[in-house]
Formats: sequence, C-alpha cells, structure tokens
Amino acid sequence: MEGIERLQQSLQKKYNGKVTAEYKDQSIVVSGHLGKWEDIVAACQMCVQPDKKLHVVNDIVLDGVDIPKMRIPSLKDDALEGDRPDVLIIGGGISGASIARELSKWKLNILLVEKESDLAMQASGRNDGEVHPGVDLNVGTLKQHYVLLGNAMYEKICEELSVPFSRDGQYVGFSEKGTYPLVKAYAWQRRNICKVKGTRVVKKDVLQKNEPRINKGFSFALYSPSAGCVCPYGLTIAYGENAVSNGARISLNTAVLSMEVSEGTIKSVLTNRGRIYPKLVINAAGVFADNVAEMAKDRFFSIHPRRGTDVILDKKTGKLVKGVVSFKTLKKDNSHTKGGGILHTVHGNLLVGPDAVETYEKENMATTQESIETLFAKHGKTVEDIKRSDVITYFTGVRAATFEEDYIIEFGRKTRNILHCAGIQSPGLTTAPAVALDIEKMAVEFLQKTQKVEKNKSYNPRRKGIPVLREMEPEERDRLIKENPDYGVIVCRCEEISKGEILDALHAPLVVPTVDGIKKRVRPGMGRCQGGFCMPLVAQIIHEETGMPLEAVRKADAESVLTYGPTKEVAE
Repeated sequence: MEGIERLQQSLQKKYNGKVTAEYKDQSIVVSGHLGKWEDIVAACQMCVQPDKKLHVVNDIVLDGVDIPKMRIPSLKDDALEGDRPDVLIIGGGISGASIARELSKWKLNILLVEKESDLAMQASGRNDGEVHPGVDLNVGTLKQHYVLLGNAMYEKICEELSVPFSRDGQYVGFSEKGTYPLVKAYAWQRRNICKVKGTRVVKKDVLQKNEPRINKGFSFALYSPSAGCVCPYGLTIAYGENAVSNGARISLNTAVLSMEVSEGTIKSVLTNRGRIYPKLVINAAGVFADNVAEMAKDRFFSIHPRRGTDVILDKKTGKLVKGVVSFKTLKKDNSHTKGGGILHTVHGNLLVGPDAVETYEKENMATTQESIETLFAKHGKTVEDIKRSDVITYFTGVRAATFEEDYIIEFGRKTRNILHCAGIQSPGLTTAPAVALDIEKMAVEFLQKTQKVEKNKSYNPRRKGIPVLREMEPEERDRLIKENPDYGVIVCRCEEISKGEILDALHAPLVVPTVDGIKKRVRPGMGRCQGGFCMPLVAQIIHEETGMPLEAVRKADAESVLTYGPTKEVAE
C-alpha cells in the first residue's frame, strides 16, 4: 500500500527496527517489541493516517510487563442461560444506557450486560461532567459531528429524565495580549465554520464581571456559552432506569467471556451467568471495546487507555466559579486532552481536572499524588483561591481512546451482527444522546431485515426523579414530611439526605442495594466527611428495607465487605 514503505522507514529510524507496520484487513497493524508503554503509544500514533480512514491496531509487545486481564465478577450462575434477546448491549456506561433507552421505544427484547455492580462504574462515572461546546474539535470528525447534536439535546433529555443540568458557559483565559488577534480569528472560525454557537472572544472587563474570582492577569478569554454541566453517573443511571421502565433488562455483575462466531455471525455469547443467543450485539464496552471486537473476530481498531484524575472541593468553594474556567497558552501541546479546568458542578462543589496520563492498565483507577500536584499547579493559575485543604475527595477514570482520537460507530467489518460504539472518550458524555439515536436507527434497520419491528406504544420518555429535600422551599419540605415522616429523618448531615430519599432509591426501577449504589442515586456520603457518619446508617437501612443480612450489605461489589458479623451476642 502507498505510504507503508515511508511509514516503515520512519519507524525503522526511530525504533531501530523494533517496530514494523503492515496494511491488513483495512487497518494498519503495528507489531514488535518495546520496553515503554509511552513508546508504544507514540509508535502507533505515528501510524495514524486520517485521510485514508484507516484504524491502527496495536500488536506491539510491552517487554517485561504482564498486562492485567479484565476483572471478572465472582458471581457465577445460570440466570441468563439460553436467553435470546433481539439486542445484547455490552457495557453499562453512558453509551450503553442511552442506547438501551432509545431502543426501548421499540417492541424489542433488549438486554444490557455490565460486569460491574452498577452502571457508570468506569469512565462514565469518573469524569468531570462537562457538557462540552465542541470548540476544540475539527470538522470532519465523528466527535465534532456528534458534539454539536448532543450538546443541543441536553435541556430536553435532562428534563425528561429528571436530572439536574446547568448551562453556565465556559471561559478560557489568555494572559498574552499579543495573541488576541489569533484567538479572535480562531473564535470566528469555530463559530462560522465549525458551527459552535455563540463562541466569541470577551475582553477582560466582561470576563471579570462574569467570573470575578478568575486570575486578574488574564487579558481576555474565549467564551463558549453552550458549555454546561451534568452529573455523569446520575444521567447514566437515569437513562438505565428509564430503559428498564420501558421494558429493557439490565444484568449487572455480568461479564462477557467469549463468543461463538461462525460464517461471519455471532451465534452465542458466553457470560459468567450463562450463554446468550442474541440477534444483534452492540459493543459499548468502553476500554474493553477492542477486546469485545476480538472475541467477535472483528478486531480492526485498538484502545489505548488514558487516565484522568479529578479533585472535588468542599461546597464552600462553590462561590469561586460560576461555570467552567481554564486557561490556555498558544505554546505547542502534543497531548490529546482538552486540558481540564475548574467546573462548578450541578451539586454545588467545584471540580478541578482532569489531567491525562497514558497507561496500559485498563482498570487501574488509583489516584496518585503526582496527578493531584499537577492539577493544583496548573489550575491554581486560573483561580488562585483554590486550596488543597478544601479537597474532600478525588477519583480517577480511564478513557477509551483510539489512536485516531475519534469514535467508531459502525457495523462489523468481518462479523455482520455486531455494531461497534467504540473509542468513546471525551466528549462522550456530551455526544451520548445523539450517538444513541443513530445507533437506535442502525440497529432497528438491521433487525427489520429479518423480522417485523414495531413501535413500543407504551413507551414513556419521562422518568420520575426522587425528591431532593435540600433544594425544596420550607413549605414544600414540610408538606412532604407530613405525608411521609421518613423524609424528616436526616441520615446524611453533610448533604442533608433523608431516610425517605434512601428508601425511594431502594424502590427505583433499577435497584442497586449497596452503599455506593445509594450514594450515587441520592448522595449520602458525598459531603465533607465522605460517609464517615452516615455509611453505617445507610447499610442499616438497606438491611432493614431489603431483608438482606447486614453482613451481606456491600459497599460496592461482592469483594467490598463492610461487616463480618456481630462482635458479641446481644441478649433479647
């Protein structure tokens, strides 16, 4: 193939013959041996040829390292043995959950499997929650196409699903006055060519008026009014609950182990809960999307994981920032990240981050001191008043990047009945509503070739949310407590969460009776003490309401034991 010879020469020169590339099955397959993961990523990125629409497959061996395999749930049963769904969705992140909801508009047997103990346990629950304006994305990419569509859908989606959403805009500050003409031209191009609504340059006085605590050294800012914020795990769960209410099924603690593929068709999918016989498989497996593609004998892309750490600050810092703020320099930056920033969350905290670190470990979500130091060193230049003493927690997510840094939304190239929704990294939260609509259309058209697919006449796009007492007016709160005294029993003092709200979560369409499952739905344990006071109370309520033995109540998955039993017998 034209260009491969030149590519081989470049690889030979840089890696001394340790890496080679070949054109194979409509992809560029890179193989060899290297001692550093960063070098493997760089070698594969060298092979990207976006004009040819080829994906890069990484077959380079990382010398001396045993790359961890996917963790499998300890649960083993035959609950799904012989199940025959029309659609099997693999992955319970924002992509899988939103696809399940959109497909539930149709009279289909829909099954979503997720290997974790809840939805949004990986990248979809471990990101900053920004609804991106798309100001940094170029025309011609799937990311750019879907970010404009998805961003515009957020008011409607969040209203239907009863999820909080704010659209307070994004300011990117610049201190070098001489860059003003360049940034102004960039804003014009983004607004008129890339169709990012309202993006413009604002001068220092406007910036200081709207974000008064931002660095006084910024001369001007690039302003994108369409930027917003949502709770990422809250939205994912809401999508999942609405899907279940409309007839879809969700099986948690369910990992895909292998597939039986014959004559270009997936015949069956083996899980730890039995063998499933789907008509169509939708691959929304995040960092494991390439593993799923390989099981389906349809591997034409690779995922290279990228870690991102975020820090959450105490709510008292919320007054420092109204929307999303960051700073930028025009110095060359080769990193594939939006750079992070400081964001006012829908719950009132400030979030700082994320950073971007390449990793070969798809499930290593440990947070390092180095990442935290990097975040404060960088974003302390944006708002000088943020302090380490205000940190209440931090977390790390792993993003599912392809080497092309774009999405893969297409049917299998070798296997007919798999539909890939892969490479969904930032701005994946923003694009999810729009991507789900296209996946819905593609899936229905595929199934209609062999069966009649009718609309689900009882489909209801609306989800009833759980009352949030801390946001109610006193009169409304008093009325609710009179109707149900459980709303007057405060369990979490930091977040003012009542027993009634916790009980509501235990009776939702998708119940996850774990401490973290309740935490993600109604926020006990999200405050300053991070569950130091309320965690035992939440566990007790789960025990009393579900009938589970107290020692069976977990923090999250089956291995996260909270109690082992009584320390002594208590006399009746």
